[in-house]
Amino acid sequence: MEKILIIDDSRLHATQLKTILEEDYEVTVAQTAEEGLSYASSGIFSLILLDVVMPGMDGFTLLKKLQEEVFTQSVPVILITSLSDIENEHHGFLLGAVDYITKPFHPLIVKARVNTHIKLYNYRKQVEYQSRTDQLTGVANRRQHDICSNIRWGEAGRLKVPFSVCMFDIDHFKAYNDTFGHPAGDKVIITVAKTISSYLQRNTDFFARYGGEEFVAFLMGENSNKVFEYLKKIRQAVEDLHIPHAPSAGEWVTISIGGVTVVPEAGKSYASYLQVADNMLYEAKKSGRNRVVWIDEKMKQLPEKTT
Repeated sequence: MEKILIIDDSRLHATQLKTILEEDYEVTVAQTAEEGLSYASSGIFSLILLDVVMPGMDGFTLLKKLQEEVFTQSVPVILITSLSDIENEHHGFLLGAVDYITKPFHPLIVKARVNTHIKLYNYRKQVEYQSRTDQLTGVANRRQHDICSNIRWGEAGRLKVPFSVCMFDIDHFKAYNDTFGHPAGDKVIITVAKTISSYLQRNTDFFARYGGEEFVAFLMGENSNKVFEYLKKIRQAVEDLHIPHAPSAGEWVTISIGGVTVVPEAGKSYASYLQVADNMLYEAKKSGRNRVVWIDEKMKQLPEKTT
């Protein structure tokens, strides 16, 4: 059931709206702007109904704050008002409101407008999901990586926690395609992506297809030694799939991994450490493939020795 947040200091008006909508939606009510902002930032809502006139922080000010927050800026907001002048409507639309509902409420109009904007919101979410998802594997694509990497890098910097950047590449993939054909190669990419992503399920983990047979991930909160050991398990898990490789490339399909762990600070950029991870991937390839080569927080290399 879709979730709606009503922010209105009037208990009477909030109750009226809830009564109109609660048969079709899960409705949460906040009676101050501050409480509404807290709910909106911590919950998952498909629509916010926001009263314009409230004591303290008014609806226009709260709307502006919602538009500035990463987790709420895409949620549609319908303003509730008894104001009917063009100037206030224009101001609300400029701040990002999608519609107005005026008091007194007409149940059929309220339901129709709410239903329309929730449908539009879900359509936009679907389009956005498709634009940020790799169509072959179903994991995030490079565009999503570019968006999320800067957000998470900033979070790690504020929290002063370790941030690990990882690059993965399927070994001798051209030889596989040349031997078995591109449809079989696509199946390998899908299987490898599924295997790696099954190990990266925490809210602070991110995994994406970067292009071709190459993948990228970042992890927050763990030191380099833990991440290094964990990535070795992932590498081994892919080898243990026992996917037969081309005769010239080894017995099984394997992956090489390169990466780096750093605590983000002012003056350090995600892009520069992504390049470090890519360099370590190159070292893993040069050292014989099917291995992990890592750089720790002190910029010391941690190579995996494989037989």
